[in-house]
Amino acid sequence: MAAVDRFSLLYREIGRACDFYIEALVIAGAWYTATKCISFAVKTYSLLRLHFLPKLVGKIDLVKQYGRWAVVTGSTDGIGKAYAEELARRGVNIILISRNKEKLEAVSRSIAETYKVETDFIVADFSKGREAYLPIKEALKDREIGILVNNVGVCYSYPDYFTNLSEDLLWEIMNVNIASASMMVHIVLPGMVEKKKGAIVNVSSTACCQPIPMLTVYGASKSYLDYFSRALHYEYAPKGIFIQSLIPFIISTKMVPQGTILSKRSFLFPSAEEYASQAVSTLGLSIRTPGYWKHAIQVTLLEHIPEWIWAWGIEYVCRIVRKKALTSKLK
Repeated sequence: MAAVDRFSLLYREIGRACDFYIEALVIAGAWYTATKCISFAVKTYSLLRLHFLPKLVGKIDLVKQYGRWAVVTGSTDGIGKAYAEELARRGVNIILISRNKEKLEAVSRSIAETYKVETDFIVADFSKGREAYLPIKEALKDREIGILVNNVGVCYSYPDYFTNLSEDLLWEIMNVNIASASMMVHIVLPGMVEKKKGAIVNVSSTACCQPIPMLTVYGASKSYLDYFSRALHYEYAPKGIFIQSLIPFIISTKMVPQGTILSKRSFLFPSAEEYASQAVSTLGLSIRTPGYWKHAIQVTLLEHIPEWIWAWGIEYVCRIVRKKALTSKLK
């Protein structure tokens, strides 16, 4: 009987000791749940504010807000061309910059005829480095540039290991993906500061959110654009300049490996035109955004995947794409 009493006493003492830890766990759980609910509510509001409310309240007058002319680099294909067309649809005059004169002439003429705006173009090969910017400076010196879209970019032909990359490709990625945005901002920004208005859009990628093995240099270049955009915004927002980092997920363009499921437009992978129509609507509203509501959901999920799981999965996919590309080259 005494043994039973001692056991009951011990049980009660253990229960009292555990009560404190149970209460602490309940409080911690409630706090965690509350923070997650608040985070979900904030992201839901942000999604609605960026992608749905603008449709209800009407489009911003971009010419009045920023200026008459927009400069778009890498503007003869894909996102750059679609973004230029969307700006033109809203009454902004367009200056296209790319390296292919024939394509520039065709796109420039098409935009002018379709949207009844003024257009111009500058032939420039950003892979050439410093020499590419002298004609751009000269062509833009007397223009009232209100919007700059740094879209030009290059990627690998297929995923590959860093040591397999040629020095030419490394320099091309650094010159086109990194130096071009820095130099174009350096050329255009002083005029915007003088007018105390303007917008700069740097097209980064969700590659800046998580590491992508076998696309290492490309991902690093996009991380530069993302950091550059966010830091520069805080420098120049007080001077009336809006600077945005666009971090799109997969878009059905020529940059995506052809012949794969990623290259085909689908519910999750929009066309460049569909993407640009929503991305332009986020101008002035968010300094860092995927630009497209479905991408916003995908990026949120991506950022919650543990890095090692993501890296393992994406490297596995990259190896398959690499193997397929090498096999097709041998045929």
